[in-house]
Amino acid sequence: MKLLKDSEIPLPQWEALIRNNNRSTPFQTPGYFNFFNSVSGMAARAFAVTDNEAIRSLAVVTYQEEKGLKGYFSRRCIIYGGIVYDEDVPHAADILLEAIREDTDRKCIYTEVRNLSDYGLLRRLFEEHGYEYIPYLNFRIDTSDSEEMFGRISSSRQRQIRKALRSSVTCSEASGIEEVLQFYAMVRRLYREKLHKPLPGEDFFIEFYRRKLGIYLLVRHDGKIIGGIMCPVLDSRALFEYYICGMDESFPELYPSVMATWYAMKYACDNGIGVFDMMGAGKAGEHYGVRDFKARFGGGMIEYGRFLRISRPALYRLGRTGLILMKKAGL
Repeated sequence: MKLLKDSEIPLPQWEALIRNNNRSTPFQTPGYFNFFNSVSGMAARAFAVTDNEAIRSLAVVTYQEEKGLKGYFSRRCIIYGGIVYDEDVPHAADILLEAIREDTDRKCIYTEVRNLSDYGLLRRLFEEHGYEYIPYLNFRIDTSDSEEMFGRISSSRQRQIRKALRSSVTCSEASGIEEVLQFYAMVRRLYREKLHKPLPGEDFFIEFYRRKLGIYLLVRHDGKIIGGIMCPVLDSRALFEYYICGMDESFPELYPSVMATWYAMKYACDNGIGVFDMMGAGKAGEHYGVRDFKARFGGGMIEYGRFLRISRPALYRLGRTGLILMKKAGL
């Protein structure tokens, strides 16, 4: 077996792996690898293990940090979607994880694998490579049939959707970069005032649009954008919720966030995409308000979990404490 990195990985084999593997997500594609390398505050490396010219395992690893003092405590590696691997050649996943460990341990405080499919068969292997399994929940919504999809939504959500539709709340794709920036401004306000979590810069949102890596669905009322959702797309297989926001306090009777989610579900159904993946619902056993919001859209709750490897425990503990203090101080 042979380990390849970045430009060494042949694109035809890479694309074939994504096309044929049931663990594929948009985040492991060549397009997203290039995207992550095009925006500020991020970089990416791709690792692949080949055998007889076929790729047997692959991962796109993103390297992220914040600006200023936060950057010192936030050097992290995120593997969105998990790794792609051939179950018939498990040794290839072992080689892949070792290569990732050697690279990320030099650069990051911790590495987090955010699974979007079941990696139960590899849990022991991840643990052997120093990862801890974190129970983490998600919702996936079957969007294959419109009537059944709507019927699974809670009755209160159904009433909200009908009320918003009667009030002429509409949705359409972003028409250009100016509207993308309007969406970004809403997301940035949400993250600064309420969520207090890291958010990529505006070039991240612009490049996503320019590279046509998915869609922006913008919720509108009387000509004004009042909400929206940013969704990566994996051909006809799945639509993913990446960033979502709504001016719910300003327009409480129009339910912008609810409608952003509903229109994403409807888009998937109307375009023959069988699944809407909500990309996370918090840690199992912990209260999480976002989980309550997502649960009312009728999706099936699943636990694919995450894997966490801490390369520098002292910095990790210090960083968590420092970031908590910064959050409380509004920094």
